[in-house]
Amino acid sequence: MDIRVAAYGVIIDDGRILLAHWSEGGRSGWTLPGGGIEAGEDPADAARREILEETGYTAQLDALIGVDSRVIPASSRFVKDKGPLHALRIVYAARIVSGELEHEVNGSTDRAEWFDLAAVGSLKRVSLVNVGIRFHRDSGR
Repeated sequence: MDIRVAAYGVIIDDGRILLAHWSEGGRSGWTLPGGGIEAGEDPADAARREILEETGYTAQLDALIGVDSRVIPASSRFVKDKGPLHALRIVYAARIVSGELEHEVNGSTDRAEWFDLAAVGSLKRVSLVNVGIRFHRDSGR
């Protein structure tokens, strides 16, 4: 079984959430900005780096709000001839401190956008979006 540890930010401002559009391996959907932790990298540093890469914004992490653990069966992975994947997803409440919205080039995401929280339910999204919103709400932020 492969294990992937990643860090993400839930960025909610004035009733809107910042999401990145993931597009990889023929699959796509909206997700929280963030991604895989590099060898030896601190999870908080990874979250800030990934948010910058995927959105153009520099973020401040306010709190660790949850860790999500999910096993993805081999049949659901987009990498052929691989076994199941155990995804550990570290989620932070974050806020923008500088920068301008920019889309990632040559990465696993192809754009970023702000969405009204009320519209999230109608988006094609990965389950992590719902998890992150729940973590954020449960943290009292």
